[in-house]
Amino acid sequence: MEIKVDDLSGPEVRALIMEHLLHMQSLSPPESTHALNVDGLRKPDVTFWSGWEQGELVGCGALKELDHQHGELKSMRTSSAHHRKGVAKQILAHVINEAKHRGYTRISLETGSMEAFEPARKLYENFGFTYCGPFANYTNDPLSSFMTMEL
Repeated sequence: MEIKVDDLSGPEVRALIMEHLLHMQSLSPPESTHALNVDGLRKPDVTFWSGWEQGELVGCGALKELDHQHGELKSMRTSSAHHRKGVAKQILAHVINEAKHRGYTRISLETGSMEAFEPARKLYENFGFTYCGPFANYTNDPLSSFMTMEL
């Protein structure tokens, strides 16, 4: 897989982000949906990567800088045609390596607490993320799970 920094201008990437947003909104009420739209992913404190295989978009992920030592994982998504092929593992490993390269000492994330998010939580647990309380601007929410990993 080729993983590259992406400017979110391509139609495939924009469609995947829209799919991600619609899916998150179908699972959580607006106050519990924390996914970034294209404009949010283009902010200067966010780096967005897309993953490609043979010219086809297979997934994406982003890293938001919270401060010089702490990053937040955002917008992890595998294209529906590529589920269960290891795409998320490769993108997550890439983002974690980038966080380490930047000198971050911690990377955190918010994901849903409902059953639909169980595969994502298991992926993060397998990479060494542990559960924690809210971070950054998040507040306690029964529909959110917060996780962090020391780097």
